Amino acid sequence: MDFGINANFNIGGHPTHADAFQEAFEEIDLAEELGLDTVWLGEMHFNPNRSVLSAPIIVATSIATRTKRLRTGMAVQVLPLIHPLRIAEETATVDQLSEGRFELGVGRSGNVRAYDIMGIDYGESKERFQEALDIILQAWSGETFSYEGKYNTITNATLSPVPYQKPHPKVRIAASSEDSFGRIGRLGQPIFLGLRTMDVEELKTNLQEYKDEWRAAGHPGDGGDINVRVPVYIAPSEAEAIEEPRDSIEAFFRRQRELFEYSLGRAGVEASEKRQARYEKLANSTYEDLLETRVVFGSPEQVVDRLHEFKDMLGISGITAELNPGGFLPKEAVHRSLALLTQEVMPEFK
Repeated sequence: MDFGINANFNIGGHPTHADAFQEAFEEIDLAEELGLDTVWLGEMHFNPNRSVLSAPIIVATSIATRTKRLRTGMAVQVLPLIHPLRIAEETATVDQLSEGRFELGVGRSGNVRAYDIMGIDYGESKERFQEALDIILQAWSGETFSYEGKYNTITNATLSPVPYQKPHPKVRIAASSEDSFGRIGRLGQPIFLGLRTMDVEELKTNLQEYKDEWRAAGHPGDGGDINVRVPVYIAPSEAEAIEEPRDSIEAFFRRQRELFEYSLGRAGVEASEKRQARYEKLANSTYEDLLETRVVFGSPEQVVDRLHEFKDMLGISGITAELNPGGFLPKEAVHRSLALLTQEVMPEFK
């Protein structure tokens, strides 16, 4: 099973953006040293109180040149917000610089506010996403091509460089709404999920459709390639693991509720009644509910047991640990959690 962390490049209590970058790269350097498989980067726009990670491809380039073994993945690149040929060029460049240590996670994002700020209609995001993905895959071939879509017109484009990996890096599609799972399964694409707007039982239900459609389409294997992003906190004892991240994780899920609420009823999101029900479930969750259904906190032994449950329940092939999603844990606590993850949890799944 692949083990990764989500590097959020949190601002948290840092006095400057330079401090936020420095601390994030210290964590990445430690991940390389400790033998972690993958570091994943989000794309977070216009969040001056949360993160400096608005240009993840540039950050991925820096990671590629400062590491020798660690893989880098996008989690995710928001395709409708950037010209697809630019994404194709930049991701192929990172793949070359890393000599194939790169994976492209893609999605539309549930951050409707970023679309509003950029003047892009979220109601167009599904069609824009699919056009962009089609263009990127054609461009990566290195062959000259043209494309005529609703939102993109391309004439005689030939990409340079082409990706290092052949035929191209793995493309992993994010699913955050119920209507995405079956479509991704039919395409035969790896899937990226998060315990944010859905809890573990909801993921299990929706993943069944992904697996069913995967098999029905005749793709190899018995149900796809599934990576789940989940808040993880590991401490020497259960009491420490439960109490130390409380304030930070509650702040994180408050922010998720605000983002969720902002998008309710907007064009381009899933059926309003389904989304409303998920919002109300999240809004009414206590800390004890979060511990049960949306996070993995505990001692190393407890986390091993919980991840085995996730693997059996969801059929996952990879786990992406969000070690500090709220952004308020001290660096020492995050580094301790990372060390316990790599030294005492990972070996049980390798």
